[in-house]
Amino acid sequence: MTPLGWLWSGYLRRHWRGLVVAAVLMAIEGGMLGLLSWLVKPMFDTVFIGGNAGGLLTVGGTILAVFIVRAVSTTGQRIILSRISESTAGRMRGDMLDHLLGLDSKFHQENPPGALIERVQGEVQVISKVWDALITGLARDVVSVIVLFGVAVAVDWQWTALALVGIPVLVLPSLGAQLAVRRRAKRAREIAAQMSIRLDEIFHGINPIKLNSLERYQSTRYRGLIGNRVKAEVRAATGQALIPAMIDVMTGVGFCCVMIWGGGQIIDGTKTVGEFMSFFTAMSLVFEPLRRLGNLSGQWQVARTSIQRMIELLSIQPTIISPQTPLALPKGAPEIRFDAVMLSYGELPVLRGVSFVAEAGKTTALVGASGAGKSTIFNVLARLVEPQSGAVMFGGVPVADLALSDLRGAISVVSQDAALFDETLRDNILLGRDDIGDAQLSRVLDAAHITDFLPKLASGLDSAAGPRGSNLSGGQRQRIAIARALLRDTPVLLLDEATSALDTRSEAIVQEALSGLSAGRTTLVIAHRLSTVREADKIVVMDHGRVMDEGTHEELLARGGIYADLYRMQFAEEAQGDI
Repeated sequence: MTPLGWLWSGYLRRHWRGLVVAAVLMAIEGGMLGLLSWLVKPMFDTVFIGGNAGGLLTVGGTILAVFIVRAVSTTGQRIILSRISESTAGRMRGDMLDHLLGLDSKFHQENPPGALIERVQGEVQVISKVWDALITGLARDVVSVIVLFGVAVAVDWQWTALALVGIPVLVLPSLGAQLAVRRRAKRAREIAAQMSIRLDEIFHGINPIKLNSLERYQSTRYRGLIGNRVKAEVRAATGQALIPAMIDVMTGVGFCCVMIWGGGQIIDGTKTVGEFMSFFTAMSLVFEPLRRLGNLSGQWQVARTSIQRMIELLSIQPTIISPQTPLALPKGAPEIRFDAVMLSYGELPVLRGVSFVAEAGKTTALVGASGAGKSTIFNVLARLVEPQSGAVMFGGVPVADLALSDLRGAISVVSQDAALFDETLRDNILLGRDDIGDAQLSRVLDAAHITDFLPKLASGLDSAAGPRGSNLSGGQRQRIAIARALLRDTPVLLLDEATSALDTRSEAIVQEALSGLSAGRTTLVIAHRLSTVREADKIVVMDHGRVMDEGTHEELLARGGIYADLYRMQFAEEAQGDI
């Protein structure tokens, strides 16, 4: 599909009635210029030179009516187009976000947030600016050019031909300028994405930047991108400016020829002054819409680049999708079974035939060194990634046979890095739910130990969490995450290093809340601190993507091996830290 076809079928077609009304108003606006230039002939020949004083009122009143009609039509079409433009741009941004949210986690790992923000915001802004001018140009300016040329031809077709003598010379340079604008516009959009990426990384890493005195380094890198973008934008603007500039040259050549040829005809009485002034007015008025149309061709190349980039992005489809006929989600706390699961990222194996069972309603801990594949287990269970082979069963049903919304709706996650939004604590806990009463919310706040610190906040539950929860301590953020999980009340709970970054007192509070949250749920726990998983019903020991052993804490210690070594090492480190 062509960029213009995509824009029309996807967004503008639904507004066709408004566009028709706007086009009619723009045609009226453009036609008034032709009528105005035609009125110049009787104004000179009949009134000024002919001395017909009675015609003053007629010609003057007609000219006044022309400007009134033009004003009304201009106002009406601008209001209509503004409404269509803003609603279309909003719909584009919403569609882009919906599409990006539906893409796989792998896509988001490969594409930085800053680049995606630029796609949603910057690309749509470019398109929104140009398509309004495009419709205006295709309606008002095209009608203006046609009507004004019609007046010029009616006065003298030979003069008109002379005025257009330079057009053939413009064809090849104009096409070359358009291709150059398209290439340079693409480069400018790529640099804009790089700038967004850099800003996103700077503001998300502001504390490490300050601690390592990297302000000048980061500023220099960003200023380098600014310089590159300035060059790209200037080159694109130069290409855009060349097209109307060439029209200026063509117009000047044409006027010169008409003056030489037509001036002689007026002098010898073949043509009247009124005819020449009418022709001159028509050609003078056609000059501006011609320049706008020429400039529009350059602007369209810029918009076409953005539209093409949007089409390419929207053509990317998720590979992890719900089955066409999903099975029903098992009721209650399910047994979770991994059977010979293999997963590689490229040529890097991550899971090597992982098999284990997390019993229904019980707690299963995953332990092992970093890189053992523990977090990948969570991602495979929630179908954030797909294994190359093996099976993952959720209550006896393959996870691939469940609707994604059902599967993920049955899982709650509390991780070390609790993802909080820059909203109030209430908003962060409820996450848009409006079916939670005050009594239920109060019970959740108590169970998650949020009421312990809530009185210390000036606005209580309506206090702002800050960017990424920066207004709260680590323990407080974890308790907000636990409150979310309590409200979700799902049969499966995933705990990913939920207490590893907390001090001893905060860890004890959060661990107590987690214990209450785990009751009656199938719980999978990832923990580096083995002291936090001693009470687990089963401990699965992993190493380099394989299950090396499993059992209770006492059984694993008695057998020796990796778990016993890890436990003794941590016990020694903790004892040394206490000295």
